[in-house]
Amino acid sequence: MKLVCSQSDLKTNLSLVSRAVPSRPTHPVLGNVLFQTNAETQRITLTAFDLSLGLQTSFPAQVSDNHTFTLPAKLLSDIVSRLPEGEITLLGMEEEEEDNDSFSATLISASGRFRLRGMNADEYPNLPEINTEEALQVPVEALIDGLSSTLFAASTEEAKQVLTGVHLTRKEDSLEFAATDGHRLAVLETTQEGIEGASEGFAVTIPARALRELERMIKTQKEDAVVTMNCDEVQVAFELDSQRLTTRKLEGNYPAYNQLLPNQFSRQLSLERKRLLNSLELVAVLADQQNNVVKFSIDSENQQLSLSVDAKEVGSAQESISAEVTGDSIDIAFNVKYLMDGLKAFKGNEIQMQLNEASQPIIFTPLGGLKMTYLVMPVQLRD
Repeated sequence: MKLVCSQSDLKTNLSLVSRAVPSRPTHPVLGNVLFQTNAETQRITLTAFDLSLGLQTSFPAQVSDNHTFTLPAKLLSDIVSRLPEGEITLLGMEEEEEDNDSFSATLISASGRFRLRGMNADEYPNLPEINTEEALQVPVEALIDGLSSTLFAASTEEAKQVLTGVHLTRKEDSLEFAATDGHRLAVLETTQEGIEGASEGFAVTIPARALRELERMIKTQKEDAVVTMNCDEVQVAFELDSQRLTTRKLEGNYPAYNQLLPNQFSRQLSLERKRLLNSLELVAVLADQQNNVVKFSIDSENQQLSLSVDAKEVGSAQESISAEVTGDSIDIAFNVKYLMDGLKAFKGNEIQMQLNEASQPIIFTPLGGLKMTYLVMPVQLRD
């Protein structure tokens, strides 16, 4: 077996699939990357699978014949990433050792050669095949908007497994993304043209880990590219050109998050997003020394918002921002990191804050641009 490809192609595609290689594989072969060469199409397909998340990609190469084998993912990636740019040749041959077939590969570049012991692919599990009559087509741009606007709000606590994902809901003429960890909620509804398939009411919760890999995968694609999503009772698959990602769905009922959004508000502020974010980043230096709490003092009379942090053993900080304030003055406190996460996800520079009482959630929305809603629960102020 012989294949020839560029160092940059092999490095890029290895880097992509290696993220699905488990650090502690339950079976030795799962610590490897699966190679499939195709002499007819002159392409190499790489696959990695940890039995939950699967990543697959292919790229052009000079291939002598059809062959399937595996090589150790980390070792191969470490070598290829350090090789100089240029042509790489991979020579492979079957070996017999103690009645067990193994695979030996020699990697040749302009600077030298490396020999790696691999494994035959017989025991490598296949990626799940999903049979569905209804696929959802989502433009890359819409998918990037939805993921970048919600992924940060997903829970990291495995005890609340259904909250460790992003919930997708198909509406009549849009697709809604939502994520919550119980303390905050991020929702984006995209009405971008090109979203097709899946009937209204279709809903699925997908692990955030898998969607972060999907986000990395599609960021290099053209804006007009379209991702196909197929889903059955257990698995979800995303396909785009020569790339494929599969993952298990999260089980359980996702919270009825729309019921958390208040219908009316007694107080409202309009202000500059970047100015608020800069002020939060300044006071967060001290908030990080204490409990990450920042106090908002909304001053209706002077039309301003004051941010303050009191870290008793370290010091204090205060920042004031001009704002258009409607309603009575009030003091309310938040986790400063939650606020910064949401503001970084917004696009545009004008935002609106809406709230009622100091113990009730506050809603942030951008003025213009994406239809995004970010809810944050306040923390109790202590005298």
